Amino acid sequence: QVQLVESGGGLVQAGGSLRLSCAASGRTFSTYAMGWFRQAPGKERDIVAAISWSGGNSYYADSVKGRFTISRDNAKNTVDLQMNSLKPEDTAVYYCAAVSTYSSGRIYYRQGDYAYWGQGTQVTVSS
Repeated sequence: QVQLVESGGGLVQAGGSLRLSCAASGRTFSTYAMGWFRQAPGKERDIVAAISWSGGNSYYADSVKGRFTISRDNAKNTVDLQMNSLKPEDTAVYYCAAVSTYSSGRIYYRQGDYAYWGQGTQVTVSS
């Protein structure tokens, strides 16, 4: 099993940047594919970005492509989401998620694929 704790959320003006970090417990973090999701008030939880456990493959939602970057450090058991050029529509609670996999290059896109979730961190972008 793995436990996930997000940090780095906050209030930022439009055009600004934030870096979210997800710290994972557990010895086998390197065999978990990871994802970042977000949920705005009144909306469904959607995927933002995902990364394979090797770190070699990544995915971004169209809405964040070119602005957000997902990365992981398997030695430190962390996965980060660098968010640049933030927009008010990026305002949401951001969640880190993990799924155990034998495939080093596989990426998971659906909420239901992920077995472990963090508690979420609020990101608010003011206009």
